[in-house]
Amino acid sequence: MAGHPQPRRITLGGREAVALTVAEYEQLVASRRQTGGQSARVRILSERMRRTERLLRDLEDLVAAPADARPGQSAGAERTEGPAPEAGGAAAVGERDADSLRRAIAVLLRRHREQAP
Repeated sequence: MAGHPQPRRITLGGREAVALTVAEYEQLVASRRQTGGQSARVRILSERMRRTERLLRDLEDLVAAPADARPGQSAGAERTEGPAPEAGGAAAVGERDADSLRRAIAVLLRRHREQAP
């Protein structure tokens, strides 16, 4: 490769070694520091990505739950307290709207997850 000097190979005490100039050695040390810093940033970003993925999964579960399910309650669990909404009333219309919104958000979250690189 052009621009990348090949190190000089030498033999010391019967073992092969590489000889670097002081400038080459300093450049190597600087590159190692940069790589270490980048590795730390990648680890941080990776952890943020995992937390964000968990958040998206939890949000998807929340909006996919039926309107009468409490947070932390599985989608199949039934609510046992409180009055039942009246069929055909304003509460039922609002509940249907909320359910539609939940489904739309769940679809959007799934699509976003599937399109992620």
